[in-house]
Amino acid sequence: MSGIGRLYRGQSTFNFIFWWKRALVLSAVLVLISIGSLAVRGLNLGIDFEGGVSWEVPAPGVSVEEARAAVAEVGLTDAKIQIVGSDALRVQGPNESDEQTEIVRVRLGEVAGTPTAEVSVSTVGASWGSDITEASVRALVLFFAAILLYLTIRLEWRMAVAAIIAVAHDVIISVGFYSLFRFEVTPGTVIAFLTILGYSIYDTIVVDDKIKENERFVGLTGRMTYGEMVNRSMNQVLLRSINTTVVALLPVISLLVVGSWILGAVTLQEFSLALLVGLTAGAYSSIYVAAPILVWLKEKEPKNRTVRERLAASGGGVSATDAAAMASLSRSTGPAGLRATARPGATTGAPTGDESSPGTAAPSAVLPAGVIPPRPRKKSKKR
Repeated sequence: MSGIGRLYRGQSTFNFIFWWKRALVLSAVLVLISIGSLAVRGLNLGIDFEGGVSWEVPAPGVSVEEARAAVAEVGLTDAKIQIVGSDALRVQGPNESDEQTEIVRVRLGEVAGTPTAEVSVSTVGASWGSDITEASVRALVLFFAAILLYLTIRLEWRMAVAAIIAVAHDVIISVGFYSLFRFEVTPGTVIAFLTILGYSIYDTIVVDDKIKENERFVGLTGRMTYGEMVNRSMNQVLLRSINTTVVALLPVISLLVVGSWILGAVTLQEFSLALLVGLTAGAYSSIYVAAPILVWLKEKEPKNRTVRERLAASGGGVSATDAAAMASLSRSTGPAGLRATARPGATTGAPTGDESSPGTAAPSAVLPAGVIPPRPRKKSKKR
C-alpha cells in the first residue's frame, strides 16, 4: 500500500517522537526571540491603541518620503505614513491642538494637489486606546480560563495544561512576529489573534480525543509506552489535521494575496497576516508542543511509568505489527476485540499451546501485563 493510501486509512507510521526534542528546542528558540523582541522593541501599536490623529487624502504619485518631508516642515516629525490602496496617503501622529491639526491638513492637501476639504481627519483619544487594550487582555485571560475549565471537565487536567501551553506558545510567537518585523497592531489584528486561539485549541482537541480513546491499549497490551500510543494516535488523525490546516489556510492566503497585495486593502493585510502566522504555529504546536508535554506529564503516573520501565528493561517496545493491530482494534467495541485478535503468549511469555502437543493448552485470553500465568497441574499417575 502506498504512503498516501496508508495516510488516508489512518495507518501512517511517522515517528513524531524522534522529532519531539528537536521541535521543542526550535520552539524554545522562537519563544525566546519573540520575548526578547517584545522586551527591546515592543509592539508597533496602531492609533486605536495609542490614540492620536489620522489624516487621509487621495495622493496619486506621492511617495512616503515626499509626504514625510512635507509634514516635517510643519512640526510633525514622528508620523507614521503609509500608502493605502493604490493612491491614498495615510498619516498618523500624536494628538495635536486643533490649530496644528488644521495646519497638517492644509499641508497634505498642497502636497497631494487636492482641496483641503478632501483631506479627512479622525481623532482617537488616549482613553479609548487604553479601553481597547484592557478589553483585549481581558478577553485573552477569560479565553484561557474557559478553555482550561472545559478541557479539564471534558478530558483531563493534564491535557488541559498541555493545550494551554501550546496556545500560549502560538500567541507569543505570533505577537513576537509582529514585534520583530514591526507590523502594525490594530483591532483587526487582535480579532485575528483570538481566531488563532480557537483554531489552535480545536486542532489540539482533535488529537487529544483520539489519545483518550486509545489510552486503554497501554494497559491491555503492555507492549507500548504512553508515548508510543500517543505517536500512533497522532498518525491516526494526521490526515484530519492536514485537511483542517489546508482548508483554513487557503482562504487566508487568498485574503493576503488578492485582498492585500492586489487590491491594496491594508485592513485585510493586518488580519490575514496574523491568521497566516497563527494558523501555521497552531498546526505545529498541536503535534510538537502539546503532545510531548502531555506525554511528559502522563508518564509520571505510576501505571505508565511501570510499563515504560518494564519495556526499557526488556528492550521491548511497540512493533509495526502491534501498531497496525492497534489501528484496527481502535474501531472495535472494547477489550473483547483485543482478546480476539491478540497473539496468545506474545505479551506474557505464556506457552502458545498446540493441539498436537499434549499437556499444553492454548490460553483463551491475554493475561494483563505483568501477571505470571499459573503453572499447569501435573496429571496424577494411576495405580
